[in-house]
Order: sequence, then C-alpha cells, then structure tokens
Amino acid sequence: MPALLEVRKLNRRYFTGYKWFKRQYKWALKDISFSLETGQTLAIVGEAGSGKTTLARVLAGAETRTDGTILYRDTPLEKQDSKQRCRLIRMIFQDPSTSLNPRLTIGELLREPLVFNTDLNQSQSNKIIEDNLRKVGLLKEHADFYPHMLSLGQKQRVAIARALMLEPEVIIADEALADLDLSIRSQIVNLLLKLQQQLSISFIVVSQDLNIVRHISDHLIVMRHGEIVEQGPTEQLMLNPQHEYTERLVKQKLPDGKNQQIVKSTASNTSNH
Repeated sequence: MPALLEVRKLNRRYFTGYKWFKRQYKWALKDISFSLETGQTLAIVGEAGSGKTTLARVLAGAETRTDGTILYRDTPLEKQDSKQRCRLIRMIFQDPSTSLNPRLTIGELLREPLVFNTDLNQSQSNKIIEDNLRKVGLLKEHADFYPHMLSLGQKQRVAIARALMLEPEVIIADEALADLDLSIRSQIVNLLLKLQQQLSISFIVVSQDLNIVRHISDHLIVMRHGEIVEQGPTEQLMLNPQHEYTERLVKQKLPDGKNQQIVKSTASNTSNH
C-alpha cells in the first residue's frame, strides 16, 4: 500500500546573482526524501536556517520546488487540481495574531476556504464552521468575535479550525506552539493528538523544541543546511543518534538525554484559555 505522502529528491534553490558572468544559486533544500503514513506525525527539526520552514512551505504549495517529486497516494501532487490540493494539505502558522485578518470575524475567516474551494451554500457553511469551532474547544458564538477579542491560545484554536475546514488528510504545523506558554502549549498539543485520533489526520510538525517533538511525533527528520542528516523513529533517534549533529541537538534540547514531559491536561478543550 503506498504511503499517504512521499517526497523524492526534492530540491529548492534561489538565484543569488552573478559572479564572473555565471549565475549563482543558493540551495535551500537538497535531495530531500521521506514518506508520511496515514495517522502518523512526522517532526522536522533543525537549527534556524536548516531549511525546515522552506520544506514546509513547498509541501503546502506556498513555494515552488526546483525539482523532485511529491506523491500523494502514489500520484504526483501537481496532477491534482488546485482545489483538490487545497483540500489535501493545510497549514497552521506560528503566529495566529498575524495570520488571522483582524478586519474579519472568526466566522468570516473560517468561511473563506469554503468560499474559494467549495460550492456550499451559507447554511451548509455555517454548519461546518460551528462543527469545527466545537472540535477545537470553542463555542459557536465565537464565530461573531474578532481576533483581538480572543486570547493567544484561542487564536491558535481558530487557526487549527481553519486548517480543518476542508477536511485535509495532512496538516503542517510550522512552529505553531512556539509562542504559547507551557500550560496553553500542553492543551494545544493534546487537542492535536485528540483530532488526530478522531479524524486520522497526519501531521508534519516543524519545531525546534525536542521535548514537544518527542512527545507527539512517530518519525523524526533532522535537517542541517538544507539537507537531511538523519531520519528514523523519534524515540530511536533521541536515545541513540547516529549523526554528531543529531547528538548535539539532543544534548542541547534534552539535558542528560531526559525528556521534560509535557503535562497532559484533561481540560484541553476548554475555551477560556
């Protein structure tokens, strides 16, 4: 059975100018290959400038690749029409305060993906908006709020609800937990795990926090200078890294190799955080 998502020798380079009349390029991604299974969480880690965010943006369609292949259930992703691709892979960004348009209500923000990618009427759209607000632990009344009326944790729940609107099979979270304090972060982590269990969503989590990565991911990719230096089952790489760069990251992020476990919250769906 083919993987849900398979990436083969993905490359991304940027033109940087000329030197001695020759075109010069910077490689942001070089020969990236991996696969993602249904219901699996894949984490991508690395220091700033490693290429992990560029990879996330290419997978989501926000940037183009120079060459390489992205397969969705063994079919090249570019053979899907744009509406279908929008349904398959959605993205949650780091800062919901800047990714949510302050001039629109939450309901209007959530309606946008449906307007541009479906033929649903207003009543059908309202039902989906209400359902997804409930899934992320918010109330249907929150549809009438503006982003500035919500806490940071509530805004991130809205961002997750927006990613769910088209029923994607893959959600990419690009440092989506980085700006949250520890208690809210643990609630959002548990929310994502709950949604994954309920909806069989596959997650690609881009993060510099190895404590979170160890808690939520099944498979780990370690990137450096646009290349994958090591990949494998998360726990295996954490306990027995084979590359010196991975070993250094683990020692930096997990002192003494111990995991600072995120506290699970039974109140992960409360809307007052």
